Amino acid sequence: MGRGSFAAVALSAALVLSGCASGEQPVGEEGFHGTALKDRYAAPVAALTDTDGADFSLAEQTEKPVTLVFFGYTNCPDICQMVMSNVASSLTRLDDDQRDDVQVVFVTTDPARDDEKALRTYLDRFSDDFVGLTGELSTIAELAKSFGVFMQREKKLPSGGYDVTHDTHVFSIDSHDEVPVIWNQDTSATDLADDLTKLLKADS
Repeated sequence: MGRGSFAAVALSAALVLSGCASGEQPVGEEGFHGTALKDRYAAPVAALTDTDGADFSLAEQTEKPVTLVFFGYTNCPDICQMVMSNVASSLTRLDDDQRDDVQVVFVTTDPARDDEKALRTYLDRFSDDFVGLTGELSTIAELAKSFGVFMQREKKLPSGGYDVTHDTHVFSIDSHDEVPVIWNQDTSATDLADDLTKLLKADS
């Protein structure tokens, strides 16, 4: 794991919620509301499966100038829906050309329950353009580790279900397949849209 990955681990450790358990953020020195990584790290090559049943690699199939990646699960009781709603809302604040240059990818942390159909039904609540990825738990865990994302299945609940503890950051991937900026769960749709505009301008 490179220096950038360790930076992500430090950020992630500060915001891991048990069971998946907003406001405006100040602008940092780099001009972003999110955290700009000085030591950027590469998106992983390992492929998962999208909701169409096709292989999808965050390094090889992310061809747009900016890709947003979030690790969550469809049975998440609260935070996942809030973050995904903010992401969807941020895109409505961009113009049409900008919006076409942003891809959103949701990676499940609960592949035992989140098959292609479950992911598609869940993501369609936000946008039918969002990409959902599932696959073998071991592959997802390795991919998450490369982002510094912690994920862990918890004990069975009285209802028979279970929660999954996981990181709640949103990661960006640029056209060079590197991660330049990370946002936490409290980033507002307005602030995220502002940062996306900056990233898109930097790529043009």
